[in-house]
Amino acid sequence: MHAYRTHTCAALDASTVGSTVRLSGWVHRKRDHGGVLFIDLRDHYGITQIVAKAGSTALELLDSLRTESVVTVTGVVVSRGEEATNANLATGAIEVVADRVEVQSSAQELPLPVFGEAEYPEDIRLRYRFLDLRRERLHANIMLRAAVIASIRQRMIGQGFTEFQTPILTASSPEGARDYLVPSRVHPGKFYALPQAPQMFKQLLMVAGFDRYFQIAPCFRDEDARADRSPGEFYQLDFEMSFVTQEDVFQAIEPVLHGLFEEFADWQGHSGAKGGRQVSALPFRRIPFREAMLTYGSDKPDLRNPILITDVSEHFRGSGFGRFASMVEAGDVVRAIPAPATAEKSRKFFDDMNAWAQGEGFPGLGYATQKDGLFGGPIANNHGQEGMKAIAAALGLGVNDGIFFAAGPALKAAKLAGLARTRVGEQLNLIDQNRFEFCWIVDFPMFEYDEDNKKVDFSHNPFSMPQGELEALETKDPLDILAYQYDIVCNGVELSSGAIRNHRPEIMYRAFEIAGYTPEDVDRDFAGMINAFKYGAPPHGGSAPGIDRMVMLLAGEPNIREVVLFPMNQRAEDLMMGAPGNVSPKQLKELNLRSTAEVKPAAAAAVSSGG
Repeated sequence: MHAYRTHTCAALDASTVGSTVRLSGWVHRKRDHGGVLFIDLRDHYGITQIVAKAGSTALELLDSLRTESVVTVTGVVVSRGEEATNANLATGAIEVVADRVEVQSSAQELPLPVFGEAEYPEDIRLRYRFLDLRRERLHANIMLRAAVIASIRQRMIGQGFTEFQTPILTASSPEGARDYLVPSRVHPGKFYALPQAPQMFKQLLMVAGFDRYFQIAPCFRDEDARADRSPGEFYQLDFEMSFVTQEDVFQAIEPVLHGLFEEFADWQGHSGAKGGRQVSALPFRRIPFREAMLTYGSDKPDLRNPILITDVSEHFRGSGFGRFASMVEAGDVVRAIPAPATAEKSRKFFDDMNAWAQGEGFPGLGYATQKDGLFGGPIANNHGQEGMKAIAAALGLGVNDGIFFAAGPALKAAKLAGLARTRVGEQLNLIDQNRFEFCWIVDFPMFEYDEDNKKVDFSHNPFSMPQGELEALETKDPLDILAYQYDIVCNGVELSSGAIRNHRPEIMYRAFEIAGYTPEDVDRDFAGMINAFKYGAPPHGGSAPGIDRMVMLLAGEPNIREVVLFPMNQRAEDLMMGAPGNVSPKQLKELNLRSTAEVKPAAAAAVSSGG
């Protein structure tokens, strides 16, 4: 018999009754039933109930152990009987009567429980992540992640892509987020950077003559944490293709994403996912950026929310509601957000929405109530019933639908309207939790006006091909130029940005010139890519959907830390390993570095002593 196990804790069933088996695992739960001790023994695969009978050495030993101790149990499989079967366990029809128990490792008192799903402070969970990962929900999430990555690899290879690995130590780039820098020992005063993404390398692969590349790529960015973004590092499905149009890119990756989400749509996690979730049909919707900002108030719209925003500025021009009328005359806009079937809602619902908007930093959120076709509230009283009915007709409202109004400069009004659309959808339970709705946001502006620096700058990705190419750059107002640039969005979460790349040096120089860069700047800051493009580059494009975000959606988790093995906290600290940490003076000396944390106290001491 094997030293540790003949079966896993998920492998025994009625067919093994009468067999002598050996199992190893963690003591998950203990229950003393009047001299008979029941133990739930857990391993990676599942749980088996162990019975230690009164008077046995097995009972005495198991009773002395804390939960999460590791044991090996040898015993006979017996049937539980129909009345005692646990239908929630794969092994629920049997139990193992312990004959011999060997303790492999005793557990100390636990800093957090493994059994159960009780919430625990984040710092405790991260400090003892190895215990947290034993918990059922988190363990299942990590297994889901592994299965998702395996499926992605198979699907990408099936689409004709080849996996390559790009460098981790590379050069710092002036665009994008802050780099993580790595000092060079052999080149004093110089630094490598960890890649924010394999962007330049994957484009260089296309220049090198490879056709369809992909990689499950680690990316490193020194940026703050959010619910859908880990600080420090994350993984993405990075891919690039040669001799393709924007539509070719969409047609290549859509079956991968659609098939992946269909495969795992019935994932039975522990976060409210009910199974039977539907995935939006192919092809995914294409929504121009300007339409998205107007209709949804966001460039990452949640299409499960049926609420649509409408510009009603002209309805208030010269109207009886002086505040909106004067704002429209000054060039501002008014956006309307329907509030379906709110006739029975109290005035507090609408006032609370206004207070919420003020809490978000906006002046407020106007509203009009409606019941049986009669409008109420200050805006309706001033604008008049006929005026409100015209607005209701433009929005396609029912006779019991209220309206919220966001007014102000176009960008601020769009942002408030988008946030209000989401909040109204959530408050009224309009968002279908059993759907995955994908869309592409396309036609992003190539440039935007930077109010702080009073100059035209790139709005999104400086390496995108402008629509109209060099002619557009030479003849159009920069703010009217669109780019072959796109985002893939699912349920209001941006999975990635992508683009058809600018592969011609003359177009790149001109695009950067419009943004205030000289040819010398381009040659210095992007030397590897611009030089390669001078030796014959194919038209190419790609994208990089985030692995962490996709798994987060499939697991039904609200925070990305729940699908990452060893995440950092919001301050980019690894509490378990103690990173970032101090290094020895010898290490600093080898790298020709000196810590300012040591320099400052020394300087302060010199000042206090008059030195």
